[in-house]
Amino acid sequence: MSAAAPLPLDSLGMWRATAGLPEQIDEAIDRAAQVDLGDVGRRSFDSIVVCGMGGSGIAGDVAAALAWPRARLPVHVVKGYGLPRYAGESTLVFAVSCSGDTEETLAAAEDARARNASVVAVSGKGALASLAADAGWPTVAVPDGFPQPRAAFGALSVPPLVILERLGLLEGMERLLRDAARTLADSRDGLVGSGSIAQDLATRIGRTMPLVHGTPGPTGVAALRWKTQVNENAKAPAFCSLQPELCHNEVAGWGQHGDVTRQTLTAVVLRFRGEHPRVARRIELAEQLMTEVVANVLDVRTDAVSDVAALFDLSMLGDFVSLHLAAAEGVDPGPVPVLGELKRRLAEWGG
Repeated sequence: MSAAAPLPLDSLGMWRATAGLPEQIDEAIDRAAQVDLGDVGRRSFDSIVVCGMGGSGIAGDVAAALAWPRARLPVHVVKGYGLPRYAGESTLVFAVSCSGDTEETLAAAEDARARNASVVAVSGKGALASLAADAGWPTVAVPDGFPQPRAAFGALSVPPLVILERLGLLEGMERLLRDAARTLADSRDGLVGSGSIAQDLATRIGRTMPLVHGTPGPTGVAALRWKTQVNENAKAPAFCSLQPELCHNEVAGWGQHGDVTRQTLTAVVLRFRGEHPRVARRIELAEQLMTEVVANVLDVRTDAVSDVAALFDLSMLGDFVSLHLAAAEGVDPGPVPVLGELKRRLAEWGG
C-alpha cells in the first residue's frame, strides 16, 4: 500500500489515517476480544444503548444498523446528555469517546452509573477512562495517535460489535468484520492511487453540495458518514436522507426552485446488493425524477457481499471523496477550528 497523500494541505495526516482503516478494524477486534468483561459478562439484558457524539457517536449508528437484522434486543443510539427513561439495571450501555472527554457522553455515562446500568467504555485517555476505572467498568482503550476522532472510525465502532458477540447478543460479528477488513484492503489499493473512483466522484461533485441517499442499514450509516466527512474534512455543506422515507416527502420538494438546485446540489445514491427489491425500484424512480432538478445523479455501488463489508466499504469511499473535495479547494482536512470555538464559548457560558 502506498498512502502518500496527494493533498496540498494535510497537517494532521488525515490521508494516511484514512488509508489505515482495514488494519484499524483488525486491531480493534483484537483489543475488544481481550477485555475482561467481569460482571457484565454474567448479567442479562433487555436493551442496549450506545452513547457518543460526532466521530465517536457513529459507533452507535453502526451497531444499530448491523443489529437490526440480527439481534433479539433493541439498540438505541444516544447523542446527547442522558439515557432514555427505560434504561436501568437490565440495560447494557456503551459509552464511546475517542478523547474520553466528550461532555455529552460523560453526562450519559454518569446517568448510567446512577441507574446501575452495565457500562462498557470505549475511550481514549480522558475523564471517561477515569470514570470507568473508578466504577469498575470494562474498557476498550482507544489508542493514541489518531489525528481526529473521525479518523478512528474502526477503533470506535468495532468494539461494541465484538463485545455484543462475546455476550451472545449479536452473532458472527468477528468473522464478518475480518472479512470486511479484507474487502477494504482490496478497495484501498484502488483508492490511494491517482485517477481513483473517489477522485472522479469528487470531481463530478465539484463545488455543488452532495445530497447523499441511503437506506436503513449499511447504506444509511454510510450516507451519514459521507455527510459528516464532507462537513469536517472539506468544510463544506452536505446532507443525507433515507429511502424509502424520502419517497413520502423529499421528492415533493423537487417541484420548485429547479433553477437553484440544478446549480447547487448533486445527488449521491449509495447502493449495495442487499436492498429490498421494492426499495431498489424506488431508488431507480427517484433517480429519474432528480435528473432534471440537480446538477448530477451519481449512482455509487459496492461489490461487498455482506452488509458489514458494504457499510465500511462505502464509508471508506466517502472518506476519500471528502479528502479529494478538500484538496480541490486547497482546504486542510484535519483541523476543525469552528468546533474548538464552539467548545470555548460553551466553557465561557458555563450552564
